[in-house]
Amino acid sequence: MTEFRKTTQPPAPAHHAPGAPGAYDIYPAFPVGPGKIGLGFDALAVAIVSSGRTHVVVDGYVGVLWDRFIRQLAAAIERRGKPVRLHPAGTLKSPEAIDRLIQPYLGGDDPLFGTRCPQTLDSFFADFSPPPPSPGITIIYGIGAALSVTAPVAPQAPEIASSLEGAPRNDMSLRAPFAKQSTILLYIDVPKCEAQFRSRTGSFANLGAATPLPPKQMYKRMYFVDWPVLNRHRAQILPAIDILVDEQRPDEPAFMTGDDFRGGLDAMARNYFRVRPWFEPGPWGGQWIKSHVPSVEQAAPNYAWSFELISPENGIAFESGGTILEASFDFLMFRAHREVLGEFAAAFGYEFPIRYDFLDTFGGGNLSLQCHPRPGYIHENFGETFTQDEAYYMLDCAPGARVFLGFREDIDPAKFRGELERSVRDGTPVDVERYVNTVEARRHDLFLIPGGTIHCSGVNNLVLEISSTPYIFTFKMYDWLRLDLDGSPRALNIARAFDNLVFERRGDRVRRELVAHPALIAEGADWRIVHLPTHPDHLYDVHRLEFAGSISAATNGSCQVMNLVEGEWITLETPGGKSARFNYAETFIVPAAAGSFRLTNGGRGPAKVVATFLKPGARPYARPEGAEE
Repeated sequence: MTEFRKTTQPPAPAHHAPGAPGAYDIYPAFPVGPGKIGLGFDALAVAIVSSGRTHVVVDGYVGVLWDRFIRQLAAAIERRGKPVRLHPAGTLKSPEAIDRLIQPYLGGDDPLFGTRCPQTLDSFFADFSPPPPSPGITIIYGIGAALSVTAPVAPQAPEIASSLEGAPRNDMSLRAPFAKQSTILLYIDVPKCEAQFRSRTGSFANLGAATPLPPKQMYKRMYFVDWPVLNRHRAQILPAIDILVDEQRPDEPAFMTGDDFRGGLDAMARNYFRVRPWFEPGPWGGQWIKSHVPSVEQAAPNYAWSFELISPENGIAFESGGTILEASFDFLMFRAHREVLGEFAAAFGYEFPIRYDFLDTFGGGNLSLQCHPRPGYIHENFGETFTQDEAYYMLDCAPGARVFLGFREDIDPAKFRGELERSVRDGTPVDVERYVNTVEARRHDLFLIPGGTIHCSGVNNLVLEISSTPYIFTFKMYDWLRLDLDGSPRALNIARAFDNLVFERRGDRVRRELVAHPALIAEGADWRIVHLPTHPDHLYDVHRLEFAGSISAATNGSCQVMNLVEGEWITLETPGGKSARFNYAETFIVPAAAGSFRLTNGGRGPAKVVATFLKPGARPYARPEGAEE
């Protein structure tokens, strides 16, 4: 913990070199060649002063420590002999007016759920006033700073999901007295995990808020308001960014030129990428991650999650000469969603549709008993275009481990609900196994969890959770009378769960329909491809590539999300001439535009790679307004 963040996890380091083959790398980065990433305020000031620009527009994301950043930037520029005048970006509307603006999207008293705000960033501002003439360099700074110097641009045909309406601009149309030759646009990014760590100390406030809210309320407002509004804004200004800044180390920012950043995104989108995972303890968390990923911070009591690929929150990183810069995954989709998603770009737009994470219960506890919404429910109640259909791939488990999945044949829904509600009222335990079916868990099993299915992982499992991307819409019914890590009861949603539960998924039907039955679909001398069929409701399908030497495969018009679930390490090669090493349990993605790829086993024993991809014709439940035909 520092004065501005609270977590056991350190920020990503400025410099990083991958470890030995087979060692899980917690700071993966895509190489962009030497001399592409600068580090520190002095180097950033040199880049600004040497540009000859007189106006520096500093825009950025929620969670940035603005006063700290601007103070150090101004001091570094003044050390180069240039006087600096600071000018705030614009005048936000009053906190009360902004509260009225966003109130429809925050779900009232619901502690968890709302709907994503469709407003644009300019609707949060009362006015923009240009700075007065000044010698030296004028810094116009703050969230929305680009709006203070840009004139409205007629939107092009939107090609993105309705949650991110609008289209990237080819350039900024600058207001007088600004001119492109005298104006440089910096954009400051901060990883969303860092924003959450900072929210725990009240280091910043939500967009337009007067003061910091409690962390859980702040996260809810970021998810439903700040992130969609600011994503819309930065999607528009991405083509015009001159310098991209990673501010997660507030006294040692990393930066790239906009051209180098966009070029790195283009290279990623045609070859491969791996997002930077992040790790969180939880009330049911286990010890598998700590023992198998020794580079993770060991002071944490446990790790419940490794967020391997949650596109709305993870970052992607670039590496140049050992120096690292991290930026939001969103930027990759803004720049190259067609290359990443291939034939599915029209349907999903900027929304990456597949999610991977680890659930660790080794030496921990059962997850909460839960279900996820059916497609119609999530669309009608929360405005999402597709739902949280999941699958559990059992990467590891101890003897006797189980998964709770579906109902027992003799389930009585009314009695079950009554016992759950008594537990809430009286604090009494629920005899879960009287109602819920259990299945023995074995390594490499795949359990299918479409929306409406009651489920949870039992103790002593390491689950690779495969899912469509919506990731917070979990309706907990019972949490074994546990408290959260902060000592407060965890929120339950029994009524919403019963609006969605599919009670027909019970007894023998669970074994027939919710347990994948592997089928061999291709093989060679030392390789084979096994199909692990998913449920008809799932947007995605799963193959397992098993090989002693090498195996080649095609992307078939879809991104391929993969994880090395057995073996020490492998090498990936793409037709673009790029190669990378991936280690046991690491998640990586080959974009559709790569066309094909080759995996080579570098360790002892056979390798097994789980690959998840979109099914032919997959599309959201509700077609995003304005998506491409």
